Amino acid sequence: MSSFENGNLQGQYQNTFGIDQGGKCIAEYVWLDGSGVTLRAKCRTLNKKPDSIADIPMWNFDGSSCYMATTENSEIHLKPIAMYRDPFRQGDNILVLCETYMWEDTTYKKLIPANTNFRHYAN
Repeated sequence: MSSFENGNLQGQYQNTFGIDQGGKCIAEYVWLDGSGVTLRAKCRTLNKKPDSIADIPMWNFDGSSCYMATTENSEIHLKPIAMYRDPFRQGDNILVLCETYMWEDTTYKKLIPANTNFRHYAN
């Protein structure tokens, strides 16, 4: 039985500890989906560990699959707002907490906060 089947997720990540990443960094973008309860995430490889949040690029995903947008206007943008050392992957890898934005309409000219971008509204 593997450590994953045993319920030991940390054991799965330990198999990757110490592997030379060639100066690259895995950034795990994390956001709150359209339910307002569930966290979502996806990872991206960066060419180097960022020095600050400004060094982390915005990214996007299809929001129609997680209750954030209609299929006609489904692109959701992830704006990095905080980064932390990744306790699972360790090394130079990071967790990136994000705000979410969507297009105001199908002219694709103005981004507005997505429905569960509570941090934006709190600010």
